[in-house]
Amino acid sequence: MSVYTRLQTLGITLPPVAVPAAAYVPFVRSGKLVFLSGHIAKRDGAPWVGQLGVTMGTDEGKAAARAVAVDLLGTLHAACQAAGTDLDGVARVVKVLSLVNSGPHYTEQHLVTNGCSELLQQVFGPEVGTHARSAFGVAQLPLGACVEIELIAELR
Repeated sequence: MSVYTRLQTLGITLPPVAVPAAAYVPFVRSGKLVFLSGHIAKRDGAPWVGQLGVTMGTDEGKAAARAVAVDLLGTLHAACQAAGTDLDGVARVVKVLSLVNSGPHYTEQHLVTNGCSELLQQVFGPEVGTHARSAFGVAQLPLGACVEIELIAELR
């Protein structure tokens, strides 16, 4: 099944690439690898503000991480197009790095990040979508966002 069929089945429409908010680009390709800059969680087009363990719980954080994954897919789609392919040309999601805006006693960053990881596995299948991962708790993120995630993928 193609990635685009899976996206349609999941009811996901790919968003356009977000305009960078500072001095960086949305993605860089080096050889077969594509490095996606960090994407913050957004809800209704605005930063999804909150701090896990203080103003929001794990389930809401997981939903925010899933929303980030959708935005990452939009950027990855654009990166693939720039390379002359599409999302079906992704050979492997290599690595996900997740930063979770967390209170000092919050320890479920890994569960929040599952919102992103699980969606990538659904979209690409287990062979391509299962990836290495790091999930960190941080004191704050840009614009007060609850989650920021970056991704590395390999193209065929």
